[in-house]
Amino acid sequence: MADTQQVDPKAERRASRLAQRIGSFSRAHGGAEGQVAYLGQRGARIVLVGEDGTWGDLVAPTYAIARTAVEKAGITVHETFDGEFAAKVRTGPYEWSRMAGIQVGGPRNG
Repeated sequence: MADTQQVDPKAERRASRLAQRIGSFSRAHGGAEGQVAYLGQRGARIVLVGEDGTWGDLVAPTYAIARTAVEKAGITVHETFDGEFAAKVRTGPYEWSRMAGIQVGGPRNG
């Protein structure tokens, strides 16, 4: 019997576009790993961490599209943003001053 599972062409295009962006990030940073987090009705957040410690994120309209995108991109996907994975992130002066500005009354950077 033939597979009758229907594929939403719009969702496939979105996943492919996200996969291209993930691939571009990965190539620019010597490889990448990621984690997909459910955001509720807003969709899902794909957090990327490059081999050089650079990080970034993308938002997909659904969790399923986010999972498809990271699978198409071929990156390692972590179930959680745990200590070992989080330790790979390298932050710069902007992030530190921004975090301090929000938390302890430092400069607001904007």
